[in-house]
Amino acid sequence: MNSNSESASSNDTSPHRLADIIGTVIGLLTLTLPLLVIANYSSANIPNAQPSLTYNIKQK
Repeated sequence: MNSNSESASSNDTSPHRLADIIGTVIGLLTLTLPLLVIANYSSANIPNAQPSLTYNIKQK
């Protein structure tokens, strides 16, 4: 093994830190935005009340 080689666990930071942040934001939006849209539109289509049942009783 060469003594000049770097170890696999070196603490190198990515030179493209902005790309990492943008990727994380896009990933979070991809996961949360569809859920928010579905929740918004599915709650708008719920009817106010169940249809009431009326019974006509004929009196003799």
